[in-house]
Amino acid sequence: TETGMPPATANYVPVGTAPTSLSKRQNDFCEIRLVDGDDNDVPDGDPGELAIRGPSLFSGYWNNDAANAEAFRGGWFHMGDVFRRNPDGTLDFVDRVKYMIKSGGENIYPAEIEQHILAHPGVSDAAVVRKPDDRWGEVPVVFAARTDGALTGDDLIAACAGKLARYKLPKEVHFIDFDDFPRSTTGKIQRHELEARLTTER
Repeated sequence: TETGMPPATANYVPVGTAPTSLSKRQNDFCEIRLVDGDDNDVPDGDPGELAIRGPSLFSGYWNNDAANAEAFRGGWFHMGDVFRRNPDGTLDFVDRVKYMIKSGGENIYPAEIEQHILAHPGVSDAAVVRKPDDRWGEVPVVFAARTDGALTGDDLIAACAGKLARYKLPKEVHFIDFDDFPRSTTGKIQRHELEARLTTER
């Protein structure tokens, strides 16, 4: 709603045809950048927050100076979404900035881990959240609902090994029932509630 029109859209796919890619192409009616935490442009292939400006962009949040100061920087609106630009100029969604885990100076996006956990046939749902760590600052931790009672945390970590950098591998796996995932009214997993459980355990 803030942008007025999507900053990037997927290619047209005829009904009944499976898409070959979920990459999106930039809208010609706006300018976009992918930036790091210091608002510097990131190289192609690196994840960065999408910043946008254009004629359809809204003027700001009503009576919320703090939110406007955070979102509007240098004339660009920062959406809170992380994308990666491909060599052909298309964009792939990575994750939300607010979900990012900062571990030992490295940025870890939960979605990168979740895609491998959710691909396991013994998992029905999963979420990766941050846990405070004395050495690394934060580390990634998995909450998963399993359909195979014999599945272990080591099995899921092994499923990620070789596909992710070592520092991105989950440090813990917690199995919970599918119905025990805290969810919003729209069905989204409430990550902050899972993180609160980890804080309580410390």
